[in-house]
Amino acid sequence: MRTRSPASGRNSWRAVLTAVLLAGLAAGREASAEAFTLFESGQVRPLALSPSGRFLYAVNTPDNRLEIFQIQAGNLTHRASVPVGLEPVAVAARSDEEVWVVNHLSDSVSVVRLNALGTGGAVVRTLLVGDEPRDIVFAGPGKSRAFITAAHRGQNAPFDPQLTTPGIGRADVWVFDANVLGTSLGGAPLTIVSLFSDTPRALAVTPDGSRVYAAAFHSGNRTTVIHESLVPNGGEAVGGVPGPNTNFEGVPGTEVSVIVKFNGQDWVDVLNRPWTDKVRFSLPDKDVFVIDATANPPAQLSGPAGFYSGVGTILFNMAVNPVSGKVYVSNTEARNDLRFEGPGLFAGSSLRGHLHESRISVLSSAGVAPRHLNKHINYNVCCAPIPNPENEKSLAQPMGMAVSSNGSTLYVAAFGSSKIGVYPTAALEADTFVPSTANQILLSGGGPTGMVLDESCGRMYVLTRFDNAISVVDTTTRQEIGHLPMYNPEPASVVAGRPFLYDARKSSSHGDSSCASCHIFGDFDSLTWDLGNPDAAVKANLNPVVPVLPEFGTDPTFGQDTRFHPLKGPLSTQSLRGMANHGPMHWRGDRTAANEAPTAQPDSGAYDEVAAFKQFNPAFMDLLGRNAQLTPGEMQKFSDFILQVMYPPNPIRNLDNSLTPAQQAGKDFFVNTTSFFQGPCESCHRLDPHANPEKGLFAGFFGTDGRSSFDAEPLFPKVPHLRNMYQKVGMFGAGFGFGSVEADPFLGDQVRGIGFNSDGAIPTLFLFNSGFDFHPIFNTPGIPVTPEGTAAKRNMELFMLAFDSNLAPIVGQQVTLTATSSTVVGPRINLLLSRANAGECDLVAKGRIAGKEVGFLYLGNGQFASDRQAHPSTTDVALRASVVSGGGALTYTCTPPGSGRRIGIDRDLDGFLDGDERVAGSSPADPHSTP
Repeated sequence: MRTRSPASGRNSWRAVLTAVLLAGLAAGREASAEAFTLFESGQVRPLALSPSGRFLYAVNTPDNRLEIFQIQAGNLTHRASVPVGLEPVAVAARSDEEVWVVNHLSDSVSVVRLNALGTGGAVVRTLLVGDEPRDIVFAGPGKSRAFITAAHRGQNAPFDPQLTTPGIGRADVWVFDANVLGTSLGGAPLTIVSLFSDTPRALAVTPDGSRVYAAAFHSGNRTTVIHESLVPNGGEAVGGVPGPNTNFEGVPGTEVSVIVKFNGQDWVDVLNRPWTDKVRFSLPDKDVFVIDATANPPAQLSGPAGFYSGVGTILFNMAVNPVSGKVYVSNTEARNDLRFEGPGLFAGSSLRGHLHESRISVLSSAGVAPRHLNKHINYNVCCAPIPNPENEKSLAQPMGMAVSSNGSTLYVAAFGSSKIGVYPTAALEADTFVPSTANQILLSGGGPTGMVLDESCGRMYVLTRFDNAISVVDTTTRQEIGHLPMYNPEPASVVAGRPFLYDARKSSSHGDSSCASCHIFGDFDSLTWDLGNPDAAVKANLNPVVPVLPEFGTDPTFGQDTRFHPLKGPLSTQSLRGMANHGPMHWRGDRTAANEAPTAQPDSGAYDEVAAFKQFNPAFMDLLGRNAQLTPGEMQKFSDFILQVMYPPNPIRNLDNSLTPAQQAGKDFFVNTTSFFQGPCESCHRLDPHANPEKGLFAGFFGTDGRSSFDAEPLFPKVPHLRNMYQKVGMFGAGFGFGSVEADPFLGDQVRGIGFNSDGAIPTLFLFNSGFDFHPIFNTPGIPVTPEGTAAKRNMELFMLAFDSNLAPIVGQQVTLTATSSTVVGPRINLLLSRANAGECDLVAKGRIAGKEVGFLYLGNGQFASDRQAHPSTTDVALRASVVSGGGALTYTCTPPGSGRRIGIDRDLDGFLDGDERVAGSSPADPHSTP
């Protein structure tokens, strides 16, 4: 039960706080009504046991904290909560007093020092690493080296990411000597191991610490796309698009590309026809890498011993058997080389109810052995009402794993099933296991992401992400015996809506598929799918269209059929981030407000994003294989949740939000130069971050305003946003030319098979930009076929990779000030202050000074508000001086605009400051104990 300060003190206390905040506003700080920004970061290693077994450490991702629980006879008691970086997703313990936390959005690692009782602590060092770090393990001599995965980019990386260079690995493992972190701003890594894959995720280490395994996240499955210009017309009889080429009504489809998959010798389509001469690169499919952790410096093993291929399409987590040394990789395998949604009557086949397979792949000296976890499913029978016995046996989206110390049992967190799967490792490796509910542990919270075993107490502790809690499981009875909620600042709409993205038991009759099967953590899967429905009818298109220019005639459809044909052809998976305020949805904009005519932005008619998202409801039946659509109430909850998911800051732009000279030149062309369309790029790809200020900061347009394009694309697509172009880098080698650019020669190994444009067939933005000289009959000032024209297109490519996002690049960035680091970290603090003054973030400072936990919110003009009523404000100079003179450590973090008060000084936004609540013993993280 929480206690409160006497009522007599509340009014004066609130008056002080109000006065301080109003002073900040008067100084020019811009406030937002939003108190929570949803990023939906995927947890990787959410729990860790202390070496002594006395404490459990948990990442509280939405609250940006490390939670500390004391373990007593297998029961948990909450002891402390330590602020770290934004979106913590992984934790590892070096000792009972030192814990490292990976902060996904802050591009940092928090080194946390705890007291011996586990009742308090603070970040004493912040290491700055590459973009979106995900996992951490300790390995090497004495396990004194920290290994951290990160994308091969980011403002803290000390290298050029070479975004326009073919054949570059896009996955990094940063390695630090935990005993010698160095005195530089972000720490001095021993090395950064670059791996030839896309963004990495999970790590695993052998018991002796000699080997570290690193897995790609979107590792792919050797599929790519043949551009429509290389596909002959006339259908499969003349080597064109595999049939059917009409829908059931006999209406011919449009020109589309073709998905192909490498079979070890050739690139073949669904009819097994080779297209090898059209593909100008190779995909080696390096999935899991082996690093010698004891080498100086650590490095990937050379030759075939240094990697495993064919592990899976999306790799989530890994675990090493402590006895046999075999590695278990939780993953899903996509079936995107096959086609179509719907019942499959006219075409004779469909992916309905069988898009992916959830697997554990076993890595050993014998190679890779994938094990389908749901081999009980009869995929020939679809759409039984739920619940049903087949559904109950299924496990979807396997993530975190733990292996018993004797190596005989593997526990698997089925994120999409709210269960723990229990497998005898011998049966799993031999593929003799039989799926059964008897070998599953049902969890009340939902969405388990990871677990740790406490074998001395016969317990397993599991983090359930749906409700942000810890489940306590008795491993003998295989029953959940306790459930402890952590403090959760997420709005009720987020908690209520999240399961509709992930819960496969409710999303599909088979119980193995959900929207998150493709939209990984609300993002994309780096794949292209052909999910047309030949059994569907042609639909009218009432979407707003960018005005057609006079030289194209008076026909508003540009002489084309703008209707939505159900044979839409291959389209790359789109992110579910940032959909609010951007109008009709999907590449074609075919998900609109029930075909309402356009009225006005924002949020009316065809621009109504809530109504547009609800038009995805049929996919639960046609694609996921559910027996019925969601109810209107359920779809409303799903919509309310998903439209809050935000894009992260762009990791390519400078932290001060400036552009390089080349990027600026590219922006100048993008915004100002008239193309052959008689308008600049920006006339269609709108860039106006403040277009709708009534909806909050940065609620504008980021590459589109929701209208459809008037250009000559056969599918007549919606103009797409441009916020995630940097995520799609890694495919190089085009088998076709564009404008003055000729087809590429064979360019060798690349890390991605899916690039840009709606179908992912265009490998680079430079090639995409070359469309400007594709029609030489039009005069395109500024882009002649000259070296100057080539440079202009290159510059625009660089600008598009650094395109504005809803949040400024400084959001999430942080640094820790101590008594000995003021000279080194001072310039970074100044940068954070300047960007806060510019309104790009809310700056907070959290930590300990003179042994006391403290929090501050920057108000502008060099003033900070304190989290204690007795000390309402202080200056920047005085605050820094107090750290130097009083000892301790203070971590400054730029948080999303509008969230600073909650993160900095009033955690539960109840009007009572955090420091005073701590004194009163009424912190929002009340201690809870299991029975």
